[in-house]
Amino acid sequence: MAFNYEEAVPWGRSFNEYRHMFHLTDEDLHRRILGCADGPANFNAEMCKKGHRVISCDPLYQFTAEQIHQRIDATYAEVIGQTRQHQEQFVWHRITSPEALGRLRLDAMHDFLVDYDQVKREGRYLPAQLPDLPFLSGAFDLALCAHFLFFYADRFSFVFHQQAVDELCRIAHEVRIFPLLTYNAEPCSFTRPIVDHLKNAGHTVSIEEVPYEFQRGGNMMMKISSGRSR
Repeated sequence: MAFNYEEAVPWGRSFNEYRHMFHLTDEDLHRRILGCADGPANFNAEMCKKGHRVISCDPLYQFTAEQIHQRIDATYAEVIGQTRQHQEQFVWHRITSPEALGRLRLDAMHDFLVDYDQVKREGRYLPAQLPDLPFLSGAFDLALCAHFLFFYADRFSFVFHQQAVDELCRIAHEVRIFPLLTYNAEPCSFTRPIVDHLKNAGHTVSIEEVPYEFQRGGNMMMKISSGRSR
């Protein structure tokens, strides 16, 4: 029996998870960063508190904080329930149990909701979605995409993935995508063809191990350096 999601669910990771998932250095945090498909993660909120600026984009941001809160409440029990049923797919080390996972996610999403409700007009949270983003070419030094591309490969086609990575490479000099597994902790069959597609387009692509593994085997990210001149 496997996980089954009809659509992408609002499920917010923490700032520290972002640092480990994307192997972000202190220098990276000072770059112009786009968080794509960030959902209710608190990465943006924590970065702001630390004096850095991130732009996050997600179609979720068309809704109010209260509407997003309702959506989280509606899906939380389903996600934790499915996680509890499939505990063998995870490494229970930093996160020790489904209950601890729930607390971590709720804390991160609470931080997001407070920040989002207060500062949405500042332009740090924009309602936009791949594969068409409302940014100029080269607008960012670094684009991060967590738990969306490859993760929902059964919901988004290979052509969509091609268009999405092309768009991320258009707007950012460097792109990092994590993880390279589906939500069922299976290697995504799109990974190798996407690497070939990017290399054929003149980009430099590497698959790198990161200091984070919650999904079993999910400790690799794709790092893309744009072939476009700066």
